[in-house]
Amino acid sequence: MQNRPHIQRALPKRRYSLGEFLLVVLGEIESTDAVDYRWILGVVREGESEPGMYLTCEAAPRSLRDQGRWALRLILPDGAEIIGVDDAWGDLDTFTEEGLRIVRSLLELGDQEAWRLL
Repeated sequence: MQNRPHIQRALPKRRYSLGEFLLVVLGEIESTDAVDYRWILGVVREGESEPGMYLTCEAAPRSLRDQGRWALRLILPDGAEIIGVDDAWGDLDTFTEEGLRIVRSLLELGDQEAWRLL
């Protein structure tokens, strides 16, 4: 997958089961990217070994810092895009709630409940 995070080390902070998907939120991330990641949410379909979607919370580009400190970047197999900037996403719970909302919407899971595993 193009633009995926190149993670060397990270600690799992949250895990959820959502339909046929496993969602893992990582923190304390070290990567070989030039990106300053705060959080990474990876979405893995049951039976797959690699995430098919990532949502990252990373330091906002300088050109967007007047909107907030943290940028949300959605990474899909066909590309990546910053979908918002906000100071609040630096908080683990706020990022996780927003990530679950985005994943439900993109995967058309409606009101399906996410079950916290970790």
